[in-house]
Amino acid sequence: MDWKAINDIVGAIDSFVWGPAMLVLLVGTGIYLTFKLNFRTWRNLPYSIKSVIGKDARQKKAGGEGDVSSFNALMTALSATIGTGNIVGVATAMFAGGPGALVWMWLSAAFGITTKYAECMLASKYREVNEKGEMKGGPMFTMKNAFKNKQLGAILGFLFALFTVLASFGIGNMTQANSISTALEKTFAVPVAATGAALVILCMIIILGGIQSISRVAAIVVPVMAVFYVVCGLAGILANAGEIPHGLYLIFTMAFNPQAVGGGVLGAITVSVMNAMRYGVARGCFSNEAGLGSAAIVAASAHTDDPVRQGYINSTGTFFDTIVICSITGLVIASSGMLGTVDEKGVALSGLTLTIAAFEKFVGPVGRYIVSIGIVLFAYSTILGWEYQGEKCFEYLFGSAQFNVVYRVLFCLITYIGATQALELVWNLADIFNALMAIPNLISLLVLADIIKEETERYQPILEAEKAGVGVQAATKDEVEQLRDMTVAMEEKIEKTQKRLDNLEKKMNKVEATVNKMRK
Repeated sequence: MDWKAINDIVGAIDSFVWGPAMLVLLVGTGIYLTFKLNFRTWRNLPYSIKSVIGKDARQKKAGGEGDVSSFNALMTALSATIGTGNIVGVATAMFAGGPGALVWMWLSAAFGITTKYAECMLASKYREVNEKGEMKGGPMFTMKNAFKNKQLGAILGFLFALFTVLASFGIGNMTQANSISTALEKTFAVPVAATGAALVILCMIIILGGIQSISRVAAIVVPVMAVFYVVCGLAGILANAGEIPHGLYLIFTMAFNPQAVGGGVLGAITVSVMNAMRYGVARGCFSNEAGLGSAAIVAASAHTDDPVRQGYINSTGTFFDTIVICSITGLVIASSGMLGTVDEKGVALSGLTLTIAAFEKFVGPVGRYIVSIGIVLFAYSTILGWEYQGEKCFEYLFGSAQFNVVYRVLFCLITYIGATQALELVWNLADIFNALMAIPNLISLLVLADIIKEETERYQPILEAEKAGVGVQAATKDEVEQLRDMTVAMEEKIEKTQKRLDNLEKKMNKVEATVNKMRK
């Protein structure tokens, strides 16, 4: 079997599915929903961030339902999102598209905030409870329960669940395990077999405990690893503050006018606006996963009193992932002067080697360890988060939770394969499954856009009351629903009364006509 030929074919398919059409669909959906919601997700971003860092998010709200707190649900979703894309993906985008790719990552993330909000809100609204009393939800349940055309919803839901399960073994498992073993081998000379075995054990310990165990670990690991990476990155940036203005100049100028910087040539790299846009948007969507629907699966497990509230909380994942963490990596790379340089063999630095070189330039030899530790923590948390997402889709496909333990064990064992084998084919296949996940999810967001707007507008008075410090309690939603029911009942009574009056008027007209005839 000619594996090289197969890999070339799969690589070509990967380039096609992540081509302009997919990027337009991803970003276009975000733009459409942002305008349809009157920029509510942008205007309410401070409220969303405050909701995340507030103590209420760490507690289970009275009157709500769910398996874990809103904060733990967000951290679990972030654990799957914040991964190698924040370190390697940014470097790859800037190598292929130049420093300006970072601007396009920011723009895609800005509209991705709305996409993430919409898919997570719908997942919370249309979730169900399984036979174990656990929440189950995500785009597949949204399509199943919200679509008026039930057959179409069932087909799209099945496809989404199938592609997510396949993607969980690739992008959510083997590729992450491979990144961990590679980083540890190159930086600390740890054998890949030892890393693989350790990963299997560490994953088994956490994953077999289910969402409660995964969310508890994520609630600790994700904030710690994010703060560690951001603090180290900012320390390097502040220590080299004189280089930052030039880095920012390159980022913004080469996003829109590469010709202004030496004809668009940066060392060994030649870029264009189209390249900056293409790779910036692609790596941005890949990093924050807005539109893929994966984060919505975890959002459905959150203990919340209102789906819109949880949607706002989970929308911050895109902000933290791309606007904060990816920006640190991108600013260090752009300002370090390492972009476009070559190694001792004359090969242009890209990916992990570019990020390591940039951090070493900024913070010294310790930079290699900062990046390697960041890769290990980010990738391990991604494995945990993706396991839950894949498990819920596996449960959806089989219609029962009784086989979930089989998926958990298999998922853990596969990390060894990922850690010990070169998997270029798996990377390409995983990319394809990611794109195939996004298609049914984005279709559902466009179909259900009116419901998204209706729910957003319904919640706005509650949000305004909370911002004003009125102290709206969890029962507010129930009271609103009761008032709505009462209003509907009153409208029905009014309608019936109106029909009776119309009938009475008709009878009166007949009597009047009869009287007139008798007079004649």
